[in-house]
Amino acid sequence: MYPDEVGDIDESLSVDFGWVKYLLLDMAAVRSVSELLAMLAERVAEQPDVALVRVWLKLPADICAVCPMRAECAQQDECLHLSASAGNPWGRDQDWSSLTGTFRRLPIGARQIGYIAATAQPVKAFDLGRNADRIARPDWLEREGIRGFVGQPMIHKGQLLGVLGGFIRRNPVEGELSWWRMVADHAASAVANARAFEEIERLRNQLALENEYLRDELNGAHMANTIIGNSPALRQVLEQVTLVAPTDSNVLILGESGTGKELIARAIHDQSQRAERALIKVNCASVPRDLFESEFFGHVKGAFTGALRDRTGRFGLANEGTLFLDEVGELPLDMQGKLLRVVQEGTFERVGDEAPQDVDVRIVAATNRDLAAAVKRGQFREDLYYRLSVFPIDIPPLRERREDIELLAAHFLAQQCRRLGMRALSLSRTHVAELRQYWWPGNIRELQNAVERAVILARAGPLRFSLPATQTPPTAREAEAPAPPEPSAGRVYTYADLKQLERKNLLHALSQTNWKIAGPGGAAELLGMHPATLSSRMKAMGIRRPR
Repeated sequence: MYPDEVGDIDESLSVDFGWVKYLLLDMAAVRSVSELLAMLAERVAEQPDVALVRVWLKLPADICAVCPMRAECAQQDECLHLSASAGNPWGRDQDWSSLTGTFRRLPIGARQIGYIAATAQPVKAFDLGRNADRIARPDWLEREGIRGFVGQPMIHKGQLLGVLGGFIRRNPVEGELSWWRMVADHAASAVANARAFEEIERLRNQLALENEYLRDELNGAHMANTIIGNSPALRQVLEQVTLVAPTDSNVLILGESGTGKELIARAIHDQSQRAERALIKVNCASVPRDLFESEFFGHVKGAFTGALRDRTGRFGLANEGTLFLDEVGELPLDMQGKLLRVVQEGTFERVGDEAPQDVDVRIVAATNRDLAAAVKRGQFREDLYYRLSVFPIDIPPLRERREDIELLAAHFLAQQCRRLGMRALSLSRTHVAELRQYWWPGNIRELQNAVERAVILARAGPLRFSLPATQTPPTAREAEAPAPPEPSAGRVYTYADLKQLERKNLLHALSQTNWKIAGPGGAAELLGMHPATLSSRMKAMGIRRPR
């Protein structure tokens, strides 16, 4: 029912404009779009004979695949979203405040509301019962005694923001149409202002979170911000960084714990086109399962108990920057699917928010686990693995770049002396030889700790390094270990036999070391594998320490 279908209008009813003034003043003070529209619908619905008031906002299309109105939609980029609803049903068991249902989305140009959005022209209609064939639900009109309809475009600075519509239990009068138009105009300005306030608040919160994040990073930093070393193994890694950094390709950094994977991630970010934006770090192993979505994607106020305000997640903070997923191999399998979706599609929803948000993030992931093996065991999603490992970089352990030990130790020595306000200490040839002889299972992090411990002890004596007694490198231990039995001509070992043999061997090593897994004299050292790999094997085989 469009404007040319309107007949004579009854002007005998007087219209009270007093309440409109207070509504306009109250709208101007609200800084939340959702609160503003809810108040608008409720206050207008309080007026005499007004049955139902609804507000639709013009927003990007989001539910096209399941939208009940899809058949009437000529374009699927924008549509009208039902954003507020209030009314006075005659049936007490009805709820007209719901934002769901058939008309939660309306195509632009379809029906009366869509016509208003397409033309930016108001619609006024009365005696709806006489035109029931043009009404979607004529039985609803008759049941609720509705006779008139008023629809006004919400326009701000020449841009249509939405539509205000109302169903009335009598014919609308001319003066009444004036306040509908006045309310719609002021509502459009209030929506524009509220959106501006919300954007300012979002940016303020994001800046506060980034500052908090950067403070935590600075306070928790234990390593230098520069990569130290000149060994061929390290030079090869840095050449790979130079190649991949200018691209937007995802990078998977592999290496044992303590090899400096985070420094490589930072070098990739600093040499990329995103260097002016944030590098955001997430330690995947430390994110509780029930807080995964909130930590990664954020949440809206009231989404769950304790959600006292909107929160920007790590993906939101890293928008147009780099997200560093440390220990990505520790993500639970059910969480990997949620991560895969945003990596693939570049969209996510905050907890408690149905509106999708686009995000432009480069992923740099790191792990000390063999992800390819984890994929074969069904512990890591194959599709996520291939998404992350577009460009893998393998960081060599410190024992494979012994040429760098002296440079690293000298750097840590000078750093620690400055931190403690001590005189400068230097490394002797004996110190360097001692440090190079040790096989450093904890890599650079263990070297840094050893230097820090030595400097603290040097305040009461000469500089000495207290290294564990076990200094045999893994390659030597593996050479000394007896070779596994070879299949004889009379028997071929099945896969099940080999798995059982591996289980028995792990249990034997754990028993010999009194179930100590990591560190000198631990089962991982005895077996010649990384502690994280041993822990993963134990978990896969269901091996637990007896009580």
